[in-house]
Amino acid sequence: MLCDVSKRLFCATLLLALSVFPGLALAQEHAERHYEVTWIKDMPLTFASAFFSVYGNYRYSQLTVPAQEDVPAASRLLPWDRPVAGRHSDAADKVSDWAVLLGVSPIALSAYSWAKGDASGGDFGSYLLIFAQALALQNGMNMLVRCMQLWPRPYVYAKEGRGLEAAEKAEGEAYGSFFSGHTSAAFTIAVFTGEWFSEVYPSSPYRGIVWAGSLSAAGFVGILRIAAGKHYPTDVVAGALIGTGLSFSIIRMHKASSKKVSLYAGPDAAGVTLRF
Repeated sequence: MLCDVSKRLFCATLLLALSVFPGLALAQEHAERHYEVTWIKDMPLTFASAFFSVYGNYRYSQLTVPAQEDVPAASRLLPWDRPVAGRHSDAADKVSDWAVLLGVSPIALSAYSWAKGDASGGDFGSYLLIFAQALALQNGMNMLVRCMQLWPRPYVYAKEGRGLEAAEKAEGEAYGSFFSGHTSAAFTIAVFTGEWFSEVYPSSPYRGIVWAGSLSAAGFVGILRIAAGKHYPTDVVAGALIGTGLSFSIIRMHKASSKKVSLYAGPDAAGVTLRF
């Protein structure tokens, strides 16, 4: 589980983001900027989010199968989740794993804009960094919550066929279904894709199409996780909300200020800052 597609995507993005971080401070000040990063804020945030993800994955790898009496019966699941109990599909599981490769879309889109001259190199680097931060934070949060083992994956309740075989071989991670990491990662990717396009091409008639396509693809990943018997509707909805909310929060923290004049005041100073 530690080497699945979404984690490899996160690691590659984080390494690339860290490699361009030193160059962000050298970006031209006169170029239009959509995102801003600072050493004092983003260096600790980057390493904290990376540590959070690594620690969460470590804890997740240490999960053990709980005692049989501690495993909740299917009848104790939430009413709308019970029909999914016992479901299993290898095909849907594999497709959902490959679907996470859509994570290259925000990177490819921003790189294309940079190559065309529609965005600055500083913007590209800033965006790549905050994308890695968001992926790391949602990944770490997902791992730590799943370590609570609130309820097993749906296939653990399978009574026959390949589902029963998978249930008999299930390891500790299978008993922590809440919430869906694939879905939270997919919605993080969708938000970052739509956000970049809207920010760099605000007048484009394709903004709605990009947003609709990105969110639909993310929703499809969630549906596949349910079809695979890996998650319940509750897991998927929670993953979608967390991925979306966390992404918008990270983006908002880094939006370039549009204010031309700002006031500041302190214990021994006050004044006006002009931004050109």
